[in-house]
Amino acid sequence: MNDPNLCQHLQAITEVKLSDEQVCEECIKHNQTWFHLRTCQSCGVTLCCDQSVNQHMTKHYHANKHPVIASAQPGERWLWCYPDEEFVEY
Repeated sequence: MNDPNLCQHLQAITEVKLSDEQVCEECIKHNQTWFHLRTCQSCGVTLCCDQSVNQHMTKHYHANKHPVIASAQPGERWLWCYPDEEFVEY
């Protein structure tokens, strides 16, 4: 992202990672369901959002401190930075 007004984590994103599969990798392991999906921009894992019962992506952030996620929902084009609580559409 070439916007000097964005936080350093969002500025560091040069290419948005998205998953080819539309599943929460953790929910699948435990035969659970999810609401929406998010993809970690550090490691590429796709997990469920905070509206899902298990909130796997937020748990992933707290465990790994990977700062930026992208919506993995079709038609949505945005990024969220957890530590800076910053949102940007792309």
